[in-house]
Amino acid sequence: MKRRDFIRGFGAGAMLTLAGLHAHASSASASGRVLVLVELKGGNDGLNTVVPYADPMYTQLRGSIAVPASDVLKIDSRFGLHPELAALVPTWEANQLAIVHGVGYPQPNLSHFRSIEIWETASRADEYLHDGWVSRAMHAGVAKQAAFTTEGVRIGAGSYGPLAGCRAVTLNSPEAFVKGAANLPMHDDAPANAALAHILRVEHDVTQAANGLRGDAYAFTTAFPDGGFGNAVRAAAQVIASQRGRGGVPVVVLSLGSFDTHQNQPGTHANLLRQLGQGLAALRSSLVEIGAWDQALVMTFSEFGRRARQNQSNGTDHGTASAHFVMGGAVRGGFMGRAPDLARLDAEQNLVYTTDFRQIYATVARDWWGVKPDSVVRGEFEALKLLRT
Repeated sequence: MKRRDFIRGFGAGAMLTLAGLHAHASSASASGRVLVLVELKGGNDGLNTVVPYADPMYTQLRGSIAVPASDVLKIDSRFGLHPELAALVPTWEANQLAIVHGVGYPQPNLSHFRSIEIWETASRADEYLHDGWVSRAMHAGVAKQAAFTTEGVRIGAGSYGPLAGCRAVTLNSPEAFVKGAANLPMHDDAPANAALAHILRVEHDVTQAANGLRGDAYAFTTAFPDGGFGNAVRAAAQVIASQRGRGGVPVVVLSLGSFDTHQNQPGTHANLLRQLGQGLAALRSSLVEIGAWDQALVMTFSEFGRRARQNQSNGTDHGTASAHFVMGGAVRGGFMGRAPDLARLDAEQNLVYTTDFRQIYATVARDWWGVKPDSVVRGEFEALKLLRT
């Protein structure tokens, strides 16, 4: 098989990034830990996800798109979940789901492309970084003890995002990935041509990663939801199952969207939240099934939230702060941070953030991976008490 034919055909199942091919090891891998990042593409509406149903300003700002208080899944005296997130209630009741209020950053950028870049690289609003924040964590010391099969897996189409600069794989199906990599030629002699040598090293890394994922698919009893996100969750669970007792994959990235609900939001948003809730519940069930839930940390992220006041098209425009979910067997459940004050909007009539997203990343760096937070988030950010230990 010619290399160009392989690369052309292999892309449907998986591709290995050509940047940042560094051999790493990790104490996180040694302990079997995995971080699952779930991107809510397009900018999720936090106010209609975690609903401040007891605040009269909520219905005043939201009018026809407000979730009726009678429909809200009330989880305390002030806040509740959108009714389509019912599948997450058992995780909340088990104290394994944390809801982080008001997540954003200073000088927010409301461009989809720039804001998600800020989140993926953990940059300031006025700086441009090339490597993802996960890559910096790998270089900071997540890479010291045991060799990874690969440092990250992106399930489905899309950029590497937070994995940029990592030794990472993107795939739609673990089975397709393994089948494609099996066709790679093996080489014993290093060529004199530097460019060809680089290509061969890439091929070698692809083969290594594929071999790490090789094996019979785990026969889960968990029922995964139908649809694209349900399939992505199933693939993520299979990747994690394949790594139990092996080299490990420390980070898996999924995405769901689009949450860019400028018009006719209620139906679209409800459908997306149903997929999210059922998918995350299935992920929890599958990881409990294989004994990996206590070693898993699942986090949502999105480029921004939505504007506090609904627009004239029965939707919401690009906004700022939003609520995000963190779940896992080691998570300290409950609310984290302070909810934005709906009566005190900024000059652009947007919510004022109360939790910097880099505080969440700093928590992952320090408490999940055991590396210095400032080497990952490039500054001093107070970690949250998200984890039990």
